[in-house]
Amino acid sequence: MSDREDLLRHINDKAVVHGRVTLSSGREADYYVDLRRVTLDGESAPLVGRVLLAATADLDFDAVGGLTLGADPVATAMLHAAHAEGRRLDAFVVRKAGKAHGLQRRIEGPDVAGRRVLAVEDTSTTGGSVLSAVEALREAGAEVVAVAVIVDRGARAAVADAGLEYRAAYELSDLAV
Repeated sequence: MSDREDLLRHINDKAVVHGRVTLSSGREADYYVDLRRVTLDGESAPLVGRVLLAATADLDFDAVGGLTLGADPVATAMLHAAHAEGRRLDAFVVRKAGKAHGLQRRIEGPDVAGRRVLAVEDTSTTGGSVLSAVEALREAGAEVVAVAVIVDRGARAAVADAGLEYRAAYELSDLAV
């Protein structure tokens, strides 16, 4: 079984939760996709890193991250997968707002100014979170080469409208929902 097939099995087994739920929009759904059950799972997370590295292999970037919290374990998985392949890849965390104390940084980790970066998210429906991260990265002087997610739930058009390349390991239609 390929890493991509194996990760899809993990997502369907661990992250697709069936039952009535109220979404953040206030709408109700018959299922919920909780990708943190995969990105924070010791068996699944390495697959996340390898699959997203493969999905972005043709892109030139040396740091990866996005808006906390959904992006954090994705970026970390990619950092470790890259290291296992003998490649250096830094990770960063974009805060929802700048800190009022300490160094008052909005982007934590190695400096992104002047660097080619990949903005990531676990899943994206509207693109709002990842595009907020892109805005912060650009303000910090980074060159955002693309956006990558594990599962696209509908954000492709919004990201494309923002002029960015968009990569998704899976579409919602790939899942057992």
